[in-house]
Amino acid sequence: MAIEIKQTAKLAQQAIITPQLQQAIKLLQLSRMELTALIQKELVENPLLEEVPEEEEAEGKEESHAVEVERAKEENIEKEADRKIEEIGERDTNLQKEPMGFEWENYLGIYNEAGLHMTEKPPEDLPTYETTLSQPVTFQDHLLWQLHLSEFADDEKEIAVEIIGNINDDGYLVATVEEIASRLEVPLGKVEEVLKKVQRFDPPGVGARDLKECLILQINQLNAPPEEANKIIKVIEDHMEDLERSNYTNIAKKLKISVDEARHIAHVIRNLEPKPGRQYSSAEPEYIVPDVYVYKLGDEYVVVLNEDGMPKLRISDFYRQRLLASNDTAPEAKEYIVNKMHQAAWLIRSIHQRQRTLYKVAASIVKFQREFLDHGISHLKPLVLKDVAEDVGVHESTVSRVTANKYMHTPRGIFEFKFFFSAGLKKEEGDWVASETVRFAIRDIINSEDPRHPLNDEKIAEKLKERGFKIARRTVTKYRESLNIPPSSKRKRFE
Repeated sequence: MAIEIKQTAKLAQQAIITPQLQQAIKLLQLSRMELTALIQKELVENPLLEEVPEEEEAEGKEESHAVEVERAKEENIEKEADRKIEEIGERDTNLQKEPMGFEWENYLGIYNEAGLHMTEKPPEDLPTYETTLSQPVTFQDHLLWQLHLSEFADDEKEIAVEIIGNINDDGYLVATVEEIASRLEVPLGKVEEVLKKVQRFDPPGVGARDLKECLILQINQLNAPPEEANKIIKVIEDHMEDLERSNYTNIAKKLKISVDEARHIAHVIRNLEPKPGRQYSSAEPEYIVPDVYVYKLGDEYVVVLNEDGMPKLRISDFYRQRLLASNDTAPEAKEYIVNKMHQAAWLIRSIHQRQRTLYKVAASIVKFQREFLDHGISHLKPLVLKDVAEDVGVHESTVSRVTANKYMHTPRGIFEFKFFFSAGLKKEEGDWVASETVRFAIRDIINSEDPRHPLNDEKIAEKLKERGFKIARRTVTKYRESLNIPPSSKRKRFE
């Protein structure tokens, strides 16, 4: 039997996600800042989109049905746009023409006269764009600035620049002196000599190769009495483990000093900076802007969406009137306007749908976690996406997208939406509690333990059983590690 290739036609149904639906899904999982950035981008790219002025927005807020009116308007716009698409390319003499005698020059002239005027300067008199920008001083810049102010020979400067280039943001030298000497083809002793000079730069401890050297460099710059400095350096070099466990008795015994003096040495070391370059970090702080506010009014909790600073969109009346009233526009231009109008209407509708879904999910979470809002973390209930999805009437994946990267401001603080969702553990009485409640109980037990006799995970499990939580030791270990709490051997204190 010969093998041959044939073409056959097959009819099949397949679910395809349209671009509009993909956009709606994408909007659901965007954070508030990401959504604002997307809206600003669309305002630039789509000429039919415009931002509602604040004055009109304030008037609109007084009408309770403003959102529904806007939705109806958008639906009428879309229907009208669909009708216009069919007419693209056809000449219709019955279309209303542009009013005769309309003075565009006067209109544009009046528009351009609004606002303040500036006297233009010749281009050669204006500063360049780069000179108007500023940037913070980086850690590397700070070290190079000190290098130029110090007395270094030309060959030493070359080595110092190489050393500074291999210092990371924490202030540690990440390359070995052997690597630097080999790269520059200079003697190893010369690199060591220049490194010692660089290690005298600000901040104290810069250029160290490990934590111990970093702390010792800072002690050498404290100008402490030699005897005291030697004792501190001895503790850093030989007794860091005892220092970590606060075993001052053992430190005092080995150094033949009093326990009070050992405690004083530990206090000095703990005030040192383990990461000298941290103060010059260029990382910008990330501020959390809640997407939803929850207020308590009387006995009820009210959910309010945070829409401050978020542009309100509408479709430009100018382009819409041009589409409806003119028959002189080229078919390609009409098609472009209609397509952009479709995109604008769909974006506005998708944003409104996102806000409504976000509100419903937030209100559902508040309903399920009311006892947490009333009494605190110990009353947090187990909650899964399926519970909220059934309550709101959407799919679980929709709830997952809505709760991603969203934050809620409540009377008990700001929480990520995901915080309210956690698995449940069954208490001995038969009630279910959230795993976050068990973590809180573990933290509370550890905080109240005797530091000289810390509880191991087995003892913590017994304490939890007394509170009604029957869980295994390995579960306690998992929760303790998720809280970044060290084991009992690391928590033990000797006084």
